[in-house]
Amino acid sequence: MMATRSSNVKPQLVLASSSPRRLELLKQIGLVPDIVNPADIDETPRRREQPRELALRLAIEKAEAVKPIFKDDIVLAADTVVGCGRRILGQAASELEARKYLEFLSGRRHRVLGGVCIIDCKGGLSSRLVTTTVLFKRLSQGEIDTYIANREWEGKAGAYAIQGHASCFVRWIKGSYSNVVGLPLFETNIMLKNAGVCAQ
Repeated sequence: MMATRSSNVKPQLVLASSSPRRLELLKQIGLVPDIVNPADIDETPRRREQPRELALRLAIEKAEAVKPIFKDDIVLAADTVVGCGRRILGQAASELEARKYLEFLSGRRHRVLGGVCIIDCKGGLSSRLVTTTVLFKRLSQGEIDTYIANREWEGKAGAYAIQGHASCFVRWIKGSYSNVVGLPLFETNIMLKNAGVCAQ
């Protein structure tokens, strides 16, 4: 059912994501969504789709999926994709896949693509793609084994969390750190301000 209200009521901020990391990041800049309503969409990459295309498309589709439920509110959606060349590294579905991702990223430079989409209370859509480059050191088999065992890879794009134990894998980073965690805060804050949402 579509949520509607009188025109003199302030629009609510709706986060179209169940990610606890995105909630925590928003709290860092004084923003707490009024509603958390994860989007239910098919996140399967399309044939020959590039990592950057996938991240932005999914962010837009998530926002568009939730907006009809909250017609008078402001919807924020995001998606994070790890890419290395044309290869897309999503959320690992198993320990075996997580291990393959970490072995692939070992000693390599990769990109973290953060797609952000906001649909304001009048239906205006704005989107942004933010790219962060990350270089991993060469990982030993023991380091990979330990990381797999601690389960930190679960639910993480590329099978790692830069804010956790994997921080010691990172030789250098170029670009937004918060983008790698799950939401590029600088860009998101500007977009939200433009949509009428300001930090407390």
